[in-house]
Amino acid sequence: MAILAPAPGRTPPSTAPAAPEEVVLGKAYDVALMKRLWPFIRPHWKLLLAWALFMPLTIAFELAQPALFRYALVEHMLGNNIGALPVDAAIYLSLVVAQGGTGFCETWFLQLAGQRTMHALRIAIFDHVLAQRAAFFDRIPVGRLMTRMTNDIESLNEMFAQGAITLIADFIKMLAIIVVMLIIDWQLALLTFATLPFLIVLVEYARRLMRASFRQIRVRLAAMNAFAQEHLTGIRVVQLLGRGPTATKEYDEINAGHRDAYLGQIKADASMYALVEAIGSVAIAVVIWYAAGHRTSSIAMIGIVVVFIDYINRFFIPVKDLSAKYAVMQGAMAASERIFQLLDTKEWDGGDVKATVAPAPDPTAPAIEMAGVHFSYGAEPVLRGVDVKVPRGATVAVVGATGSGKSTVIKLLTRLYEHQRGDVKLDGVDIRSLPLAELRERITVVSQDVILFAGSLRDNITLSRDYDEARIDDAVRRVGLDRALARRGDGLDATVAERGSNFSAGERQLAAFARALLRNPDVLVLDEATAHVDPEAEELIERGVAELMRDRTTLVIAHRLSTIRNADLIVVMDKGIVVEQGTHDELVAKGGFYAALERTFRRQDH
Repeated sequence: MAILAPAPGRTPPSTAPAAPEEVVLGKAYDVALMKRLWPFIRPHWKLLLAWALFMPLTIAFELAQPALFRYALVEHMLGNNIGALPVDAAIYLSLVVAQGGTGFCETWFLQLAGQRTMHALRIAIFDHVLAQRAAFFDRIPVGRLMTRMTNDIESLNEMFAQGAITLIADFIKMLAIIVVMLIIDWQLALLTFATLPFLIVLVEYARRLMRASFRQIRVRLAAMNAFAQEHLTGIRVVQLLGRGPTATKEYDEINAGHRDAYLGQIKADASMYALVEAIGSVAIAVVIWYAAGHRTSSIAMIGIVVVFIDYINRFFIPVKDLSAKYAVMQGAMAASERIFQLLDTKEWDGGDVKATVAPAPDPTAPAIEMAGVHFSYGAEPVLRGVDVKVPRGATVAVVGATGSGKSTVIKLLTRLYEHQRGDVKLDGVDIRSLPLAELRERITVVSQDVILFAGSLRDNITLSRDYDEARIDDAVRRVGLDRALARRGDGLDATVAERGSNFSAGERQLAAFARALLRNPDVLVLDEATAHVDPEAEELIERGVAELMRDRTTLVIAHRLSTIRNADLIVVMDKGIVVEQGTHDELVAKGGFYAALERTFRRQDH
């Protein structure tokens, strides 16, 4: 079954589970997560192979430089063979250039693989989120989803730049340094690395501190994003009700918590840098102390001391960066787990058809039939055995007080939510046996809250589909949008701002009518589509509605008497059940529930 959640604007019952908190995670490396990530990485294995080939070359060129310097120092500078130094310098320069070249290639291939992997992952997440039902968005705040699709992807992307994969290169380089030092002087090498146990203890301490800190950072970041998104979406309400100071204070508290969550990571980072520097200095001091007791072979020992100090410095550089890289890995693993939790979330109940051919419609069946339909967003039932039949080609109005379940009927018909009991059929076919794409192609909903996307008006009407230009012009003309555009002095290529904010409510509504007419659906649903239009545009809106409804099965949820009066059938709902059905005159004459509503509608229209 689909996971149920309160509908927008509905207060969830006290027994309903609250939205889950941000998951806190602590592993800096997880084999299972890397396996989940591998299908996105696998297509770019050639880039990773190229990185793996250049990486040891970069390390070899880097570690050859101290060895060459030792050779030049002992054999040429201290051996009175100054004439060979230009050759040494040329070779040394060649090693530096070679290291730079292979390092560039190493970084290029790794970063390219990372960006292509993240591109595929972003597409997968976006497609997955778009495919979810309405209950999914009721349960998960949009701000949290944005965190998944932006911050978490970026955290995972950093892993390719300075996280797990570069830790592999660092580890190989550190092992290579140890091997080289053992070859040069194994006794001094063992004495030098006697400081490693202290280093291991320090790294473990910092790891635990950063782990606890990072958990809180991710929780506070998601909370901050969700809070900001919620208030920016409702900015008009915030401003009109004077909630700005309160919102700022609450945001400051969340932001302060996010700031303070970094203290542990900052402490660990500072400790790591200072103490690793100290341990490195101790190791260098051990080398100098050892050399002081070997005066008999002073020239050779000078070379050993110089090369050991150089290798020690190179050994401890990645250790100093370990805290930052650990934080990156911590973030990458936490982000990847949340990403895959999102990809594993499905807000449907398995009712989608597997076959490529949908069942044939029954020409004798009603266009829409709901029989014994039950549904609830939580513990409280919203629909309790709804029975409705919409004849083919008829206009049926569904009316009722706020909260009676009218809009829920539309949500179940279009499978934004899944009904829990009963049957919902389209042309005699259970809607669960129809592919979602086909169902929503055959049923088009026009609501009062019309959303236009940033771009051109033409793209908003066609939804980027390839319609014939004459068909587009005909739809625009039939709903009256051409007259509205003529008053604006714009055409279909007019620029649309975000959410269509540069168009009036009436103009947006006409655009939605043109869009619906182009789709030419079997069933048209008008969900209070004429409830909030300015009087100046009302005549155009009414004409557009009439043109849209012509020769089409129409289900109307309306608060306007003019829309309801002409319906072939009126279905009256109250508290989730159908209480009356009939024509306008029949229901008024009956003097029941509809008659009382009709008086309310009459007052609203006047």
